[in-house]
Amino acid sequence: MSRQVLTITLNPALDHTIRLASLEVGRVNVAQDAAQTPGGKGVNVASCLADWGVPVMASGLLGRDNAGAFASLFEGKGIADRFLRLPGSTRTNIKLVAQDTLDTTDVNLPGVDVPDSALPQLIEQLQHLVEDGQIVVLAGSLPPALQAVGYLPLLRELKALGAEVVLDTSGEALAQVLAQDEALPAMIKPNRHELEEWLGRALPSIADIAAEARRLNQRGIATVVVSLGGDGALLSTRQDGCWLASPLRITPLSTVGAGDALVAGMVAARHADQSWPQALRLGTAFAAAKLQRLGPHLPPRAEVKALLEQVQLQAV
Repeated sequence: MSRQVLTITLNPALDHTIRLASLEVGRVNVAQDAAQTPGGKGVNVASCLADWGVPVMASGLLGRDNAGAFASLFEGKGIADRFLRLPGSTRTNIKLVAQDTLDTTDVNLPGVDVPDSALPQLIEQLQHLVEDGQIVVLAGSLPPALQAVGYLPLLRELKALGAEVVLDTSGEALAQVLAQDEALPAMIKPNRHELEEWLGRALPSIADIAAEARRLNQRGIATVVVSLGGDGALLSTRQDGCWLASPLRITPLSTVGAGDALVAGMVAARHADQSWPQALRLGTAFAAAKLQRLGPHLPPRAEVKALLEQVQLQAV
């Protein structure tokens, strides 16, 4: 498959990641170091895809006042920049990473004000960018102005254009999509907590998670991937069955962006016409590789391939 992958990020952010030996709430904390990188789930996916050599376009909504860091990232990695520029500044997300527990505490600021004209502009843009069968990744949260309509207008347009849509979102945005049947994505990637939140109940075992993933397959979502943190990741498809990837035993620098790397790896494999189990293996390797990096970057290709050789799958 030679055509470019398209990622769409409606609520991007500048991620300000601060590493601490430990996080003590209500006290003065001294940082070990800090870094600011362009982020947002779709931006992270595009960045990892570009690192792997997959041709990729990145679109969405970006505040023009502080767009320079994003433009530099896209130019440096050869990502085709298709973001719409809006008046104002893209939000900043503060991520406090505690090294003793490896927990990340997120403080997410509101996004840029989105005018009524932005979504119609984005939909019109899709008509010029998207071809039949093209992989399109919709990822991340929604800015306040788009929370009422959610992803549905984009999903309807992408269905009409014949795109293979990967959706990675959570909360109300995910619930809106799963409440209808007319424009379901081809793939979703909730984590365990997000799937439990949508269901309104706990999923204590792998068998429970697999059962819910299969029900979503039966609803019309061809591929369901559930990231399980320390338990790996589960894949359920209508054609290739259900598989569990065991986590790789590595010492993470930060867990931020690992789920986005999982999506990127799976998309990269599908772009190369590999099977879904192969895609789960590459996604798991991407996620493990990302755990050892700050910011939306993969290590050199040889390191990812070495991790890929260690990934074990088992049928569920």
